[in-house]
Amino acid sequence: MKMNEIKELSIKDLQEKIEDMEEQQGKLLLAHSVSTLENPLVIRHNRRTIARLKTELNSRQLNEADKA
Repeated sequence: MKMNEIKELSIKDLQEKIEDMEEQQGKLLLAHSVSTLENPLVIRHNRRTIARLKTELNSRQLNEADKA
């Protein structure tokens, strides 16, 4: 997921996407520990996407706090 796609999401959508991605990450890690994934780089990609989503969510929440 690219940053310009992330910036188009609302705060609620960001939170939902983070939850979904974290759940998917947990499943991938479990699957990888049981047997090797076909493409283990998916784990890294998901981790970085989660970080991007959390960064955007945090910056938006800080901006809202500054406005209040």
